[in-house]
Amino acid sequence: MSVRIIEIADRSGAERELRAVGCDPAGVRLMAPKSVFRVVKAAGLRPAAANILKQEMLSFGGEAATAYGAIVHSVRTTDVLIAGTLKQFGLLIEKLKQHQFGLPELSGEIAACLRRDEGAPVPLKVGPRTFSFGRRTYIMGILNVTPDSFSDGGKFSDPGAAIGHARQMAAEGADIIDVGGESTRPGAAPVSEREEIGRVVPVIKALARERLAVSIDTRKARVAQAALEAGARLVNDVSGLRFDKNMAGVVARHKVPVCLMHMKGTPKTMQKNPVYSDLIGEIIASLAGSLAIAKNAGILLEKIIVDPGLGFGKTAAGNLEIVRRLREFRALGRPVLVGPSRKSAIGAVLDLPPEERVEGTAALVALAIANGADLVRVHDVKEMFRVARMTDAIVRRK
Repeated sequence: MSVRIIEIADRSGAERELRAVGCDPAGVRLMAPKSVFRVVKAAGLRPAAANILKQEMLSFGGEAATAYGAIVHSVRTTDVLIAGTLKQFGLLIEKLKQHQFGLPELSGEIAACLRRDEGAPVPLKVGPRTFSFGRRTYIMGILNVTPDSFSDGGKFSDPGAAIGHARQMAAEGADIIDVGGESTRPGAAPVSEREEIGRVVPVIKALARERLAVSIDTRKARVAQAALEAGARLVNDVSGLRFDKNMAGVVARHKVPVCLMHMKGTPKTMQKNPVYSDLIGEIIASLAGSLAIAKNAGILLEKIIVDPGLGFGKTAAGNLEIVRRLREFRALGRPVLVGPSRKSAIGAVLDLPPEERVEGTAALVALAIANGADLVRVHDVKEMFRVARMTDAIVRRK
């Protein structure tokens, strides 16, 4: 006889374990939702709603925690931590539909959040490529045609060198080539739209002719417009559509996918004492705001990727926390891209310059994938392609 603790991450894992012990199909269907535990955070509830929510979850055998003053209404609002099995959440969702105080709407939000946590985003087409998320991790290769990027500035500012490097990255496993003409390293000064366009358009035109999936890394609508006309098929906006008010309209008119990243401040100011009271919660709220901007402009939700923005207005410890808690970004219901490549957090831990951070990047890539990343943006494509393949073999067994 032996006893051990097993890890069950989701419903499919629960079903697999139940079948392994010999449960009949009816038993598997009944027990699987009872075998998966979740903790959901609902923010900004009025005490009346929070107290009802708490009592209902307790009645189903789950748990709920509110602010100390919620019971006597001495606080205006409270966040609520709700803990239980999928079975208990299912009962709670149905019961909340019968109440007032906004609880029916909250019921729908909880149900949607749990669905997004279990499922994979719908496939996304980027130029000639279709990305079927959940099957494997996709690689975005970084192509900086700039003189001053933090890691490879000046190496590929010549169009011929840039095109050759893009071909090499594609041969090594890059699914997307991300072309950028303005450095967004900490402290970087902006360049003019004209200069940025002059850097990226010749390279994008050449790569588009070779039927590579090309994205344009820019915050500026005019640059995005020129890049899309040259053949780019995805816009990667580090400002999450907040820097240039015309960017969302450009993306919507061209009907292309967009990656929305979180950044606190600007590249010039973002690393000047970035402080958060709730790091993950604030990033998710900001990205939700960017999703709203996209929706209002007519960009389809299915065409959006989100990026928590490692290194963009975060401390080294904050970057590591994001990777550790990356699964929480599934609440947004969109594919998650992570850009850990050669970042300063690796230098802070290993005390190494950017050119010697490949192993640190590999560790972050592997853990990001294990925690739910759908795409990784990297410089060292050959090495990270292998890391992703190996990690996928472990965490994406189905």
